[in-house]
Parts: sequence; C-alpha cells; structure tokens
Amino acid sequence: MTKKTKVTRLYTGDDGQSHFGEIEVEMEPNLVGHISETVAATGLIFRETSGSYDYDFHVAPRRQYVVNLDGAVEITVGSGEKRVLEAGEMFLAEDTTGQGHISRAVNGKIRHSLFITLD
Repeated sequence: MTKKTKVTRLYTGDDGQSHFGEIEVEMEPNLVGHISETVAATGLIFRETSGSYDYDFHVAPRRQYVVNLDGAVEITVGSGEKRVLEAGEMFLAEDTTGQGHISRAVNGKIRHSLFITLD
C-alpha cells in the first residue's frame, strides 16, 4: 500500500511574501517499511543553532530541505502566520526571493539540524 508523508513548504508567492504550503511525498512499500524515490541533492550541511537564535526576515540562500534533529524552530511568514517545527520534522525552504521569513529558537533550546541543498 502506497503511503504519503507531508513536508512543510516555505515559498515566495506572487505578492513577494513568503507563505506556508505542504507537499506530499509518495512512499512505496519495501522490505522494512516504506521508501520514497531518490531525491537528487547537491550537498549536506550540519548546523547547530543557539538557544537565543532570532533571525529577522531573510530569504533561504538556496532551495534546501531542513531536517530538525532536536530542538525546534518557530517560522513566521509574510502574513504573520507562525508555525513551530519540532524535532524530527522537516521543511522545504524555497523562499529564495522576496521578503523571506523569520526564524527563532523555541524555549531557549539549542537546535541541531541538517540542511540538504538542492541547487
């Protein structure tokens, strides 16, 4: 049975502001559970973000997946909508133009994450 996993997406709309969206990644059954098709990537960056991290509006430097290993991040988009992405969650940052987004540490905790660059 095919399954889908959801990934939060940050993108720039026609209004030049960042927005939240969602993509679904299809996964097919395999020997140990379910697996997606391979996603081509260009690099992997390890990152540690301080518990005082508070980065005002900025764009993503490139298209990249961000996977939270521990800790959490609060993301605010152009409309003012906020979401907290917890440990184990991932998002696709595609807002490489326009206003960008705000990102902040949650509860003063250090966050370790992986950035998987796509271009």
